Amino acid sequence: MPKTKRFSKKEWSWIMYDWANSIYATNIMAAIYPTIFASAVEGGDIRWGYATSAATLIVALLAPFLGSLADYKGMKKKLFTAFMLIGVIFTPLMVFTGHWKLCLVGYVISRIGFAGSCLFYDSFLTDVTTDERMDKVSSWGYAMGYIGGSTIPFIISIAMLLIFDYNTFAQTFSVLIVSAWWLVFSIPMLKNVHHEHYREFDGSFSVGAIWSGVKTTFRDICKRKGLLFFVLAYFFYIDGVDTVISISTAYGTTLGLGATGMIIALLVTQIVAMPCSIWFAKLSEKFSARKALTGAVAVYVIICLLGFYMGYTMEPSQDAYNTVFAEAYSEIAVPEELEKDAEELKDEIVSAYKSDDAAEKIAALSLKEDMNEAEASLDAQIKQTLTAAADREKEKVEAFKSAIARSSMLFWVMAVMVGTVQGGIQAVSRSYFGKLIPKQRSNEFYGFFDIFGKFAAFMGTAIYAFVADKTGRSSFGVVSVAVLFAIGMFFLLFGSKEMKRLEQEHIGEA
Repeated sequence: MPKTKRFSKKEWSWIMYDWANSIYATNIMAAIYPTIFASAVEGGDIRWGYATSAATLIVALLAPFLGSLADYKGMKKKLFTAFMLIGVIFTPLMVFTGHWKLCLVGYVISRIGFAGSCLFYDSFLTDVTTDERMDKVSSWGYAMGYIGGSTIPFIISIAMLLIFDYNTFAQTFSVLIVSAWWLVFSIPMLKNVHHEHYREFDGSFSVGAIWSGVKTTFRDICKRKGLLFFVLAYFFYIDGVDTVISISTAYGTTLGLGATGMIIALLVTQIVAMPCSIWFAKLSEKFSARKALTGAVAVYVIICLLGFYMGYTMEPSQDAYNTVFAEAYSEIAVPEELEKDAEELKDEIVSAYKSDDAAEKIAALSLKEDMNEAEASLDAQIKQTLTAAADREKEKVEAFKSAIARSSMLFWVMAVMVGTVQGGIQAVSRSYFGKLIPKQRSNEFYGFFDIFGKFAAFMGTAIYAFVADKTGRSSFGVVSVAVLFAIGMFFLLFGSKEMKRLEQEHIGEA
């Protein structure tokens, strides 16, 4: 790799789009909003998983056709801009509707916009740099993305949520800042990056021509055995990566981990990922991209097994803990008009017992403000009954507190481990693929690259949601993700000779 001192204007402008859109990945896809949704909606992690699968499936189905269309002169920039604006415009729908179903509609459409723009953004890599610099430019894109997503807007969002105690205003702010940040920092990409490798319009442009191009690209991928093995490996391991990003905080919330602690742990992930993304480019230069990717997949297998262990050992304690309070609460006669307030008080008391200062927290809780005599009596009865149940089943309460502490520690360990490989595996996969394909057909090939990634993301979150739903244990959903990483590693190892041969033939040269 040439020791160039600085990036060109085109390279920096391309890199800045990672900075621009990463706040969507952080606030909406990974850290903040999945936690809010999972805690506010019954079965929230499962519903979130299905919604994510729907969005990624739609993009996966469209990707090869959009890629073929974008290879024509002038089309790539227009399609990129359209999908970027769809994401920016529909993100606020998540907080302005007041209904969880409409919230998911906003999420699905905005995620389609996000994923669609990333398809064309990835393919612009061949327009802004050379084969020799692709690993470096791609890795710096992810590195700047982690800075952009984990510093100013993310920290401001966390601060607002903590200051305003996760109220509606703070939640709305954490979503609106996504659209504003995304739009403003997309301007360099819109202004300075242009479609340089393209096919001229020859008069045969039609749906049939696009479909013919899709079939030709698919045949070309199948003919290149090294490329075929790589995209099969990518299909499975990127499935795991996207699934881990999408369900990690929802999974932790379902297990009862504190939302604030998880969000801060994921902030650490972002910070760790920045230098590790750059380091990964150097690692791939020294040992080869294939070996670097294989090592990253192995780390993800360990992460998933730790996540399974965390949930598998915690769920029995969690179930026993919840049963203690549920059985005690069922003995209380609650007037119909106070059912909602009483249920909320119960949930607050149950949550308070996870901490060491439970007594002080419970004393500060109340059924509602300005209670009359009947309400005050019910308030006292709820506190007395649940407190007595906690004292009676002290061992179960303490066991759950211990499990929370152990699982929180494991979540932090996994967050750091994810940070070491998340950006690198995505960046090197993107640039490695770019070096193996004809540049003038980059969108066609990246369309298939994206369809493999998006079908994988659809499959991973769907499998997690299905397994968790059918078994009643989210931990079994997590272990299914480890299987997908293992399959990806198999294809990387089994196809290594063909991939090495393809690298040596310099297929990616124009």
